[in-house]
Amino acid sequence: MRIDADAHIDETEATWDYLLPGDEGLRPECVTTEGQVDQAWVSGGLSFRRAVRNYQRTGVTAETSQLIDVDARVSHLDQLGIDTQVIYPTMHIRSRFVGHPEIELALVRSYNRWIADRTQASGGRLRWAAVLPLLSMDAAVKELEFAKENGAVGVFKKAIECSRKGVNDSYFFPLYEAAEALGIPMCIHVGSEGREEQTAPVALDTLQAFDPLVTSDLGERFPKLRWGFIESGASWVPYMLSLLSGGERRTKMQANTYNPDLPVDISLFDRRNIYVVGQSHEDIPYLLNFGLEDRLMVGTDYTHADQSSEIQALDFMEQRALNGDFSLATYNKMVEDNPRRFYGL
Repeated sequence: MRIDADAHIDETEATWDYLLPGDEGLRPECVTTEGQVDQAWVSGGLSFRRAVRNYQRTGVTAETSQLIDVDARVSHLDQLGIDTQVIYPTMHIRSRFVGHPEIELALVRSYNRWIADRTQASGGRLRWAAVLPLLSMDAAVKELEFAKENGAVGVFKKAIECSRKGVNDSYFFPLYEAAEALGIPMCIHVGSEGREEQTAPVALDTLQAFDPLVTSDLGERFPKLRWGFIESGASWVPYMLSLLSGGERRTKMQANTYNPDLPVDISLFDRRNIYVVGQSHEDIPYLLNFGLEDRLMVGTDYTHADQSSEIQALDFMEQRALNGDFSLATYNKMVEDNPRRFYGL
């Protein structure tokens, strides 16, 4: 069984056919601005990017990327040798709803009902990560329950949300408690709150979740909750572990107990229940030295065409294993054992 741990859909007009009664006035309108390549969804005065795809470049079609034809998408998975694919949103990667909880609530509920309905026909081949109305925490917990009952296997979450709140902010604790009870993981996906001044790669925003996740008491508060870093690759792992060990080194130097051979803590990912989606071009043999053997997964970034996208990523990883870069046992962990355990499949 091969699992694509990070794929996407492109929201379409049909996504908003599932707005609940009373929310119809917030139905997003697709707007094209003269001179702009991409389009925008506009709802209640808020604007969200809608990418215009070059399907020749992405290797998909409008029918498969927008779930217009679910059978076509499943057939494409067969061609790619993918048994199960976990789907993340596109619009919400850079969405910002702060100050407009009513719009967030309306749009994410419609999105979840749309994708739940569309993926139902896949026979379990297409699973999805829920988008939650985090500005309305009580509603978010209820929406999580709906999502779990309708095929969701994760929660799409950004490192910084709800007016710059980090993952260890107590505001999110009710969500974490509910997710832990339901056995559904927190998926820290590449994304931002849609800040216009953003200049650094959006993947760097994701890493803002790592330090508070491993240095706070989240692991003790929610010991069974699984965490995933999605679409930011895995090459950051040695650097972040080095930063953490650097603090310990300084402490030992001040206490005159410094050991120059002090290793980084390669058990951290196991102890903190953290998984990482790696990319097919990364130095996997080197990364395995940092405790990722049972934590690495592979994703295609299906429908997108950016630095994380490789529609044949699982095949490339298999070929690397056959070439001796790493063992076939490690490959099987990356494409089956680890994602199955992370997503509870």
